[in-house]
Amino acid sequence: MIKLLIVEDDENIRKMLEVTVSIAGYEFDTCDDGSKAEKMIKENAYDLVLLDVMLPGCSGFEVIEKMDTEKTPVILITALQDVTDKVKGLKLGAEDYVVKPFEPMELLARIEVVLRRRNKNRNVFKYGDITVDVERHIVKKHERNIILTPKEFELFVYFLKNTDIALTRERILSTVWGYDFTGETRTVDAHVQQIRKKLEIQNSLITVPKLGYRLESME
Repeated sequence: MIKLLIVEDDENIRKMLEVTVSIAGYEFDTCDDGSKAEKMIKENAYDLVLLDVMLPGCSGFEVIEKMDTEKTPVILITALQDVTDKVKGLKLGAEDYVVKPFEPMELLARIEVVLRRRNKNRNVFKYGDITVDVERHIVKKHERNIILTPKEFELFVYFLKNTDIALTRERILSTVWGYDFTGETRTVDAHVQQIRKKLEIQNSLITVPKLGYRLESME
């Protein structure tokens, strides 16, 4: 499981970041102080750090100077829009630089790019007799190719990343179809029915009454 560290002293922005990375199924720790962040980074193995620049304790620039960015990639998040600050952050080793305010889906896309660049994303999933190759967009069951539509594929991968978690229809819509999707929740139901039928997982992709769906892990 991918685990991130969120370092942000603004409570509202920190909560928004927590919700955003939760939607993508990432685990995370949070911190609101630069000095505390340094300690947490040394003591834990994070796959990526979302690091604010203006922090109490010490700045994000000071944090990144003291960490091994070859081992742990960093995306700087700041209200500073000066090109000089962006260049400084990148020269210090940041993989990317996001300026507030930002769209949650844009941030998730940037996180995916950095993790993929560092080969930290899981690209192949195995679920019972089903194998999913995300990069090649291939699904096999008993070594037989299964044809899923793009949205069916994306939805199934989302379930695989969140096994044993009850996912609401609204959460699925916002993640797989995007925040601006105006369709109704029955769109999710229709796609789930097709996934169940094509992959023969009626008994493991279960309906959670009045909520949504849960993909149960294989024993």
